[in-house]
Amino acid sequence: MGKTQTAALFEAEGVPRYDADAAVHALYQKGGAAVAPIADLVPEAVVDGSVDRAILGQVVLKDAVKLKALEALVHPLAGQSQMVFLAEQEALGQAAVLLDIPLLFETGGQDYVDCVVVVSAPFEMQRARVLARPGMSEERFMDILAKQVPDEKKRALAEFIVDSSISVEDAQTQVRAILAKINGRVGQAYAARKARLEAQKQQ
Repeated sequence: MGKTQTAALFEAEGVPRYDADAAVHALYQKGGAAVAPIADLVPEAVVDGSVDRAILGQVVLKDAVKLKALEALVHPLAGQSQMVFLAEQEALGQAAVLLDIPLLFETGGQDYVDCVVVVSAPFEMQRARVLARPGMSEERFMDILAKQVPDEKKRALAEFIVDSSISVEDAQTQVRAILAKINGRVGQAYAARKARLEAQKQQ
């Protein structure tokens, strides 16, 4: 859909970004916390001490039981790294951050954020982008798609939508418009909190 590129646009505007894919990648590397439990679940997916994501994906996409077991292993570990990121950014005084998460609705993550931005593009454009990736096939693409919340439903659930089908420049304009609204909301929340603290001091 162009999610990664759009996330980079938010980052370019000064919004700290948590990359869930990168966090999982780190868990899969040699010495990563997910390697040993995945070796027990899908032994053939661990090669030279690291998890081969291509092999892992081929196995779990065809086995619903192993897919659920994998999610039960990885999601808590990724959640821990996310909490560390949020604590660090709060300590730095950041007003807002971006959580770049591929399966937000599928894992119920929308309940833990203040607002959701969905990146969307027409189906044929999405299909062409995915099939251009190394090792991707039509069959695997359809398997992945079947396990995701449909785009139409994501758009209905989102507070903001970025249409990534036109150009990077157009997406950047959309991102800036979203940030203007979010920054206004953050400013109002900050002012309300400050007023409450002042009122408490005077009591």
